[in-house]
Amino acid sequence: MTEQLRDLSDDRALLGRTSTAERVSDILRSRIAEGYFPPGTRLSEDSIGGALGVSRNTLRESFRLLTHERLLVHELNRGVFVRVLTVEDVEDIYRTRRLVECAVVRGLGEPPYGLDGLSGAVDEGRRAAREGDWKGVGTANIHFHRELVALAASERTDELMRSVFAELRLAFHVVDEPQRLHEPYIARNVAILEALQVGDREKAEGLLAGYLDDSLKRVVEVYRRRVGEDG
Repeated sequence: MTEQLRDLSDDRALLGRTSTAERVSDILRSRIAEGYFPPGTRLSEDSIGGALGVSRNTLRESFRLLTHERLLVHELNRGVFVRVLTVEDVEDIYRTRRLVECAVVRGLGEPPYGLDGLSGAVDEGRRAAREGDWKGVGTANIHFHRELVALAASERTDELMRSVFAELRLAFHVVDEPQRLHEPYIARNVAILEALQVGDREKAEGLLAGYLDDSLKRVVEVYRRRVGEDG
């Protein structure tokens, strides 16, 4: 936790002089999504408030916002914890992803598309794989899908999926088999990107749908076993 708090202190500059609970929430959401606070972690008001330089009231409001987004849970007389998802939560996350991400690809319109963000995420994943950083590959994978959603140019869709992807990362932490989980999808991201580069939305959507179905099966299989072991 000490290392995480030291990194969190670096985020204080992002708050500026007009810090708000929403901006604190943005920072904590990003940190949860990047794995700094794994599922089940108790979040200390004093430590996090001190690291960010914000008041207890501001931090509590940000906790309430993230609890509403299902990233945190408040336990009476115990405090605030990063949420541990159920198998049903994981299935619902993927159902939402399939509905939104496939619809984004289907509704892209005529090419060419702005694919620099997708290309950058593919490069990020390949680079992390070469370095043996499999959690980094998982982060790059989430970046790929976030950039895919961004092709819709919809702030509302981006906001919706930002929370969904943060929840997804909670599931990845419980699975805790990053290479087995993420390595197969490097090539599949490339295939989706290549289909979009030639303007073949139908092929890209089909690849994406199969990708999400396979990923769901893999994650749920391991997640169910892990949750059962921990229970």
